[in-house]
Amino acid sequence: MKRELPILNIEGTDFLVDVKKFELREKGNPKNFIGLEDMRDLGDGYTFLFSQESKNLPSFRGRLESITVKIPEFVVLDPAGMAEKYKLKPDELAGKTDFDLMVDQKAVDLRVNNGLLPTINIAGHSFYVDIRMDMLRPKDDFLSSGIRFSEIDNFYDEIRNAYFIPYDPKKHEYREIDYETIKEIPKDLIVVSFPTAKTLDPIGWNRHHGFDALDGLKETGLKSHSKAKTATWDDISVPLVIKENLERERKVQNNKPDIKSVEAKQKNTKGRKM
Repeated sequence: MKRELPILNIEGTDFLVDVKKFELREKGNPKNFIGLEDMRDLGDGYTFLFSQESKNLPSFRGRLESITVKIPEFVVLDPAGMAEKYKLKPDELAGKTDFDLMVDQKAVDLRVNNGLLPTINIAGHSFYVDIRMDMLRPKDDFLSSGIRFSEIDNFYDEIRNAYFIPYDPKKHEYREIDYETIKEIPKDLIVVSFPTAKTLDPIGWNRHHGFDALDGLKETGLKSHSKAKTATWDDISVPLVIKENLERERKVQNNKPDIKSVEAKQKNTKGRKM
């Protein structure tokens, strides 16, 4: 039997508390919801601006007429749902906060107290996520240039929130390709995909940019180890570019005059030597 979700009333409007999606969803209007990412984390609850007109976050113009709402943590709003989500007994929730449940505490301890950098496996080789050096630094390979985030900006996909880069699995490094001249798929390279630096090491990213080390971990999550995905050349548009380059080369060849014909014509038009 499907469990009925708890209801939270905000200024006369009932919202269902959905801990699976971490959102407040208006009862009877599922398209109207307020997600965790829309709220400001207070540590012991959340706060956000609320428009009584839209029953959601206010528009920029409506901010002056909005009110500030503060709600308890999800573990308080729906303890049964949180216990089910994180496979705990109801009595095991005693004294626990949303942060305790939503963020891997072992990973936090390893990163904060032991100073261990997160790692990511790329095509079978481990890399350290080194925010201070602005790179993914290959483990046990000091000859490799690794992968510098500043060099792969153009390979960031905003829609998928991930990088898709050409990668040399033998040298364990990013390899630049010349889109102006490329005419065939490089045989020694592959395409890999991985998240942003902020996702791979949110604690290191926070520290580097002057934020609290634990800021935003509920949204980003925290992993001590990740694995890059194998992508395709289509993900970085290489087959299309190759086709365009070959077509352009063909047009140049077709428009190029025949050398023998030109030489013969020039010979016939030469005058007598003086």
